[in-house]
Amino acid sequence: MTAIQPLSTGTNWHKSSATTPATQLAKPWLFRRHGRYYLRLRPRNQLLGVYSVALRTSSRSVAIAVTKAITQALDHFHLNNPDATWPELRARLVTIAEEYLEASHSDDGTHWASSESYRGMYLALRQIGKRGDLTTDQYRAVGEGQQIMAAANARAEGDPGALVRLIDRLKSESTTDSPGHASPPLSVCVPSEPLSWPQLSALYLTEHSVNLKASSRRNTINAHKSIERAFDAIGVTDLRGHTRETLVALRTQLGETRKVSSVNELIGKLSAVLAWAVRTDKLPKNYAEKLKINKGAESGRKAFTREQVVTIMAYANALPTASWERWLLSLGVITGARIGELCHLTAKDIRQVEGLWCIDINEDEDGKSIKNKHSKRLVPLVDGAFGFNLATFLEAIKEGHLPSAQGINGDSASRKMGPILKTILKDNHEGSRQTFHSLRRHFGSSMQAAGVEVSASQAAMGHATGTITYDLYGSGVPLQRVHAAMQKAFLEVAA
Repeated sequence: MTAIQPLSTGTNWHKSSATTPATQLAKPWLFRRHGRYYLRLRPRNQLLGVYSVALRTSSRSVAIAVTKAITQALDHFHLNNPDATWPELRARLVTIAEEYLEASHSDDGTHWASSESYRGMYLALRQIGKRGDLTTDQYRAVGEGQQIMAAANARAEGDPGALVRLIDRLKSESTTDSPGHASPPLSVCVPSEPLSWPQLSALYLTEHSVNLKASSRRNTINAHKSIERAFDAIGVTDLRGHTRETLVALRTQLGETRKVSSVNELIGKLSAVLAWAVRTDKLPKNYAEKLKINKGAESGRKAFTREQVVTIMAYANALPTASWERWLLSLGVITGARIGELCHLTAKDIRQVEGLWCIDINEDEDGKSIKNKHSKRLVPLVDGAFGFNLATFLEAIKEGHLPSAQGINGDSASRKMGPILKTILKDNHEGSRQTFHSLRRHFGSSMQAAGVEVSASQAAMGHATGTITYDLYGSGVPLQRVHAAMQKAFLEVAA
């Protein structure tokens, strides 16, 4: 067992003038049972009242981080005092909420750090709320605390309304509350209060960000901002009274400056939030179902033709072996991998499996990111495909010529590849309809044209219905079968 000290920070969380709880917790103990970690807590100088919290993780580092967050939240909200009354807890909640309202946020990086801090505290309160030994007043404080952290997150995004309303409500409540006083439902917003899209978005992101990769979170935040601007344009400030007509008007507003595929993507983000809001009793109904546009919804992207790909590979093969552009273009053509996936490859991700050289697309190291769990895969390299020379490539890897070895990431590669592809293809390039991703589309269409079975194509591309696997990734499509399919698509058909 391991004793975990409460997390100490340099913030003003522990500098409040609110009374420090009289009853303190002893050092929490972290222990493992059946491969999972648990946190054991008890009041200091007491043998009774010991309780455990299941942390639902087998990772010690994760368990320690969660333990620190829970300990900090208990201290921050005075929930480590089992004798605290509701008026005492409420006074602490008001103090916390006012501190967050007065906090200053800017775009220099502190805004993001504050948002992550609020999210961590919110999730710690969620863990505390799973326990079964709190008093009614403590559970009430946990619920109000979650509302405060979500509202603080919205405040960091520039929307102080929810936090102001929470402070006003807590201050206006009667001071005669007692432990036996009936507690209101611990919903995120009082039903009579308006619920704006920024508030709902902040609550959703606070709860779901733990499952989102950094890139996905940024994309989701940007999408939510676009939806917010559309709601502002049609004058909707309270989603409690929204109707189907409201969302149709929103869809029309989104479509004024966007393609159908982009509108549908935003509607998907909107629907996810509204569906979650209904499940968590924040809204009565989700009117976004089947709101997407069917006509004209096809993506504007277009696959490169075989002729274009031959031209691209001729250009790539003529580049020096020390050129990362050569290997990015080559791998894009012969593996169909996404540009971000290729830019994350390191030398150890180029390896032999069952006698076949493959690229290993994973997120096993810090900084790596894949689209979803199905994107984790092995893709075999077909020597000779469009002039690709495997031996030359392997030598270049040893000498450090992969994009990642030269500090190239997906964003910078995308910016550079656009002009390069236009230069290569000249008048045969179709502008914004053909990007690096068009190589991936060519890969898929080539597999289809060669009559390759769907499972092999899906496995190579990392789609949801299949992955290239072996013992490393579990059962799936055999690697040799996928390699044979790729040879058929790129060697036999080309011949």
